[in-house]
Amino acid sequence: FKLPMMASSVRTVVRQSRRLIGALGFSSRSVCTTPLYASHVTSQAATVRKATWRRWPTGIGGAQMVISRSMFIQVQSTPNPNSLKFVPGVSVLGTGTADFSNQLEARRSPLARQLFKIDGVKGVFFGPDFITVTKSGEEVDWQVLKPDIFANIMDFFASQQPILSGEEEPSATNDTESDDNETVTMIKELLDTRIRPTVQEDGGDIVYKGFHDGIVKLKLQGSCTSCPSSAVTLKMGIQNMLQFYIPEVKSVEQVWGCGPCLQDTTHTLAHTKG
Repeated sequence: FKLPMMASSVRTVVRQSRRLIGALGFSSRSVCTTPLYASHVTSQAATVRKATWRRWPTGIGGAQMVISRSMFIQVQSTPNPNSLKFVPGVSVLGTGTADFSNQLEARRSPLARQLFKIDGVKGVFFGPDFITVTKSGEEVDWQVLKPDIFANIMDFFASQQPILSGEEEPSATNDTESDDNETVTMIKELLDTRIRPTVQEDGGDIVYKGFHDGIVKLKLQGSCTSCPSSAVTLKMGIQNMLQFYIPEVKSVEQVWGCGPCLQDTTHTLAHTKG
């Protein structure tokens, strides 16, 4: 809107601006409009979410201006019926991933904390440009969860907070270590270049955890964690590919538990108490 230019003082301009805002039915606080849904044609079932924030920050002399911003959140199905992939159209982590399998781990992220407050949410996973939410079971209806998930994602990005707290950094690629032999280096390279991009397309990730006596240990994250087809993916997909390129690989096994749990049993006990 345009501020009336006939006002003789800044105070009059401010009063008239506020009356105009009130006449239009807006408040001076940031608000999120009623969600608008529309179908989105992709190879997967998807929904588009549109939301608009309107803010009236105080300018020079108290005059208020309107700033409008829209956000579209695309929802994609995954091979796991209990996980959905939310693509907000903006950078989430930028690079790397972050997995939160319980409320204890969610303390590392303000967005993850809010999502875990939603009744029925079992897991949260952040990718470079997407968020995967996993529900506790088939008895929980996505149509009940989605509105709260949308609202929390939109409120978070409107707040412009950092997605990870303090010194937390997202896990990037399976970086090679100085003591990695040639076989381990090749395994990590195959995981990062041929396997992880495909897994991330389905809202998950796969992390290298070790190689001993021909056995590759991997940790599945995001939608892959509780996916009914994860065993098939490991054996028929990942294991076959690794064995094709690396004869030293005999089999692939899945590792369970969060990172700290793999080294510290007291951390595992903390999960049961929390």
